[in-house]
Amino acid sequence: MSAATAATAVAPGMESGHYRSSKLPDIKLLMWVFLASDIMFFGTLIGTYLVYKGRSLTGPYPADVLDIPLTTVSTFVLLMSSFLMVLALHALRGDDIAKFRLWTFGVAFFGAIFLGFQIYEFAHFVDLGLTLQGNLFGTTFYVLTGTHGVHVSIGVIWLLSILIHSYVKPWSSKDEAYLEVAGLYWHFVDIVWIVIFTIVYLVEFV
Repeated sequence: MSAATAATAVAPGMESGHYRSSKLPDIKLLMWVFLASDIMFFGTLIGTYLVYKGRSLTGPYPADVLDIPLTTVSTFVLLMSSFLMVLALHALRGDDIAKFRLWTFGVAFFGAIFLGFQIYEFAHFVDLGLTLQGNLFGTTFYVLTGTHGVHVSIGVIWLLSILIHSYVKPWSSKDEAYLEVAGLYWHFVDIVWIVIFTIVYLVEFV
């Protein structure tokens, strides 16, 4: 091999001067990095809730406001949305665009229902006297669950934008990475809620 040839030879994965050992597409790698940082963020919020758990000097207290049956229903709705996300990705991989759109809308719709439950819950708790500034439980509860609600809202908007974009520019199995990334985010949000539901709601009544 001549010196000129050797100089122009480029090793696999180093095109244009870029090299990365991971075979993940850039968009998926970025999502995993984001989720790793979000795990630490939610870990901090959950840790803060646990540190101040039971330290409120005034009511209302968790047992006075938490509605396990209602929140169980909303939790079930959110978990079912994850199942619909799996169906949406499977449909897109099979180029079944009609079902992909149906299941994607289903995920966003179930997410919106969950948010509706949360808005109702917040309004009901305020009526019972639980406010953000009222006591330590109110502060940590609203910050933790409200932050999760913001994440769900972002996910719903994201999925609806994917759905709309699929009509503007027809999608196919070649676009599965974009839906898969949204799916990673959505499953993460669901898993975080399971942890919150267990720590904030279920453990309180064990």
